[in-house]
Amino acid sequence: MSAAARLHPTAIVEPGAEIGPDAEVGPYCVVGSRVRLGAGCRLDSHVVLQGDTEIGAHCRFFPFSSIGQPPQDLKFRGEETRLRVGCDNVFREFVTVHVGTAGGGGETRIGDHNYFMAYAHIAHDCEVGSHTLFANAATLAGHVTIEDGATVGAFSGVHQFCRVGRQAFIGGYTVVTQDALPYVLTVGNRATAYGINVVGLKRRNVGPETIRALKRAYQLLVRSRRPRDRAMADLREDLERHEEVRYLAEFLGTSERGVVR
Repeated sequence: MSAAARLHPTAIVEPGAEIGPDAEVGPYCVVGSRVRLGAGCRLDSHVVLQGDTEIGAHCRFFPFSSIGQPPQDLKFRGEETRLRVGCDNVFREFVTVHVGTAGGGGETRIGDHNYFMAYAHIAHDCEVGSHTLFANAATLAGHVTIEDGATVGAFSGVHQFCRVGRQAFIGGYTVVTQDALPYVLTVGNRATAYGINVVGLKRRNVGPETIRALKRAYQLLVRSRRPRDRAMADLREDLERHEEVRYLAEFLGTSERGVVR
């Protein structure tokens, strides 16, 4: 453990835990023996880190967040599984993140620069990309994939084995039981797709030509009844010019659960 780390006298850091330089472990926190905490991380107070959990640099944990606990899976029998978290993530109050299960690959993974608001839940074997936003009480069942730049709205739930595409926007109180399309607004119970998330794309500095191409692709591939091969032929020029259009088409073509329409 680095001498530069700052540990409050009431914190419990079990033997074997690795605390990086400039990390801060606040009052009444508990850090388990197999936790590896990156440089510059901050645990405010009453934070619990457990399990085979590796956390990158400069993550922030607010009070009562609980990270690396066993999964809420009745099939789990205490097998050795893991949680891997990247850098510059924020976990607000009462956020819960669980390790993986043997049946799901054994690992829960979270990328970089994610923001998890209060009471958000990341279940076993989920894979969360980077630059995502989870609003209050957003909940993932097991085995969910959330791709880069996606937003999951407050009190929304994503069914196990679903995929939420790149820069998708899941509105508040939404129930997602199929794959949510990239770049698209998905809202409701049950979820319905409401077109390209133009506001979100503009905020991410996506140009107007690309947004127009995505709108065309959405209409042809998702809304129309045109056969897929004909729609793809009509989109040939946009597919060649815009990576985002290619990705939307690929997402549709590789979905195993079907997509929200």
